[in-house]
Amino acid sequence: MNDNYRFSRLELLIGADAVAGLAGSSVAVFGVGGVGSYAVEALARGGVGRLTLIDYDKVVPSNINRQLHALEGSIGHPKVQLMAERCRAINPDIAVEPLQACYQAETSAELLDCGYDYVLDCIDTISAKIHLIASCRERGLPIIAAMGAANKRDPAKVAVADLFTSQKCRLARIIRKELRRRGIRDGVKVVYSTEEYRPLPGSTPGQSDGRGTPEHVPLTLGSCSYLPPIFGLTMAGEVLRTLQGDRAGE
Repeated sequence: MNDNYRFSRLELLIGADAVAGLAGSSVAVFGVGGVGSYAVEALARGGVGRLTLIDYDKVVPSNINRQLHALEGSIGHPKVQLMAERCRAINPDIAVEPLQACYQAETSAELLDCGYDYVLDCIDTISAKIHLIASCRERGLPIIAAMGAANKRDPAKVAVADLFTSQKCRLARIIRKELRRRGIRDGVKVVYSTEEYRPLPGSTPGQSDGRGTPEHVPLTLGSCSYLPPIFGLTMAGEVLRTLQGDRAGE
C-alpha cells in the first residue's frame, strides 16, 4: 500500500477504476453553510475531481457553532472562498470554482449549464430550493436536497428517501406541495429528519419554521453542532456511492 497517495485507502475500498471515475466527475454544491460545508469537504476527501461551490454569504459569529469554515479568524470572509481553500489543501489536483452568487430564477441558467454529474441542494430559502429542484429535473441533472436540519437534535432520526415518501418534516411538506403544482410527483432524493417538530418558545400560529415564504413570517431557528453536519455528510455519501456505481437501495 502506498501511504504517500492521498486516496490509497479509498482505492482499497472501491478499486482504482472507481477512484479514477470520481476524479473525472463534476459536482455542484448550492449553499455551503452548516450542511453544505461538510458535504463539500466529504466530496473533496472522497476524490471528486471538480467542485463548483455556490453561496453569496460571508461567515458571521453565529455560524461558528455548526459550520466547518467558521472560525474566529474567518469572520467576514466569503464561505465559498474558504471552502475552496480547504479543498485545495486536501487535494492540490482538485478543480474548485467558488462562485459568490445567490441562486435564483435569474441566475439559474448560468449556474446550471455546466454539465454536472450531481447537484447538492443545501440552500435555506424555500423559493430557491423549489426552483433549483425543478430546474435540475428539467435538465436531467441528478439532485439530492437537504430538508430541515434546524430545530432538530436526534441524529438517529436522519433518513434518506424520496421527497414524496418522507414523513414528519414540515419543510418537506411545503416543498412537496409546490413541486406537485409544477407536475413533479416523485424522483427527488432528500435527506431529512423524522424527529417530531419542537415549537419554539414564544412562537405563534402562522409563523414559519424558519425558511420564510411570502405567506409566512420568517423565524430564526436554533441549530446544534452535529445535526447539520450529519445531513451534509449523508448527502455526500449518497452522491459518492452513486458516482462510484453503487446504487444499492435506490
